[in-house]
Amino acid sequence: MGIIRSSFSFIAGTVCGIYIAQNYNVPNIRNLTNEFLFRAKEVEEKYRKPKKPGDGV
Repeated sequence: MGIIRSSFSFIAGTVCGIYIAQNYNVPNIRNLTNEFLFRAKEVEEKYRKPKKPGDGV
């Protein structure tokens, strides 16, 4: 009985997550994070200080 009681919230959350993902328009988290990282790199490159000629690599 202990393993069922301790894992009940995990199982219930998984079942609810599957139901929500199948019945509602939930955005794809992987695509959102990739888009965020791409935009962050663009901003970094845009506002980065220019390299000085004597700064090695």
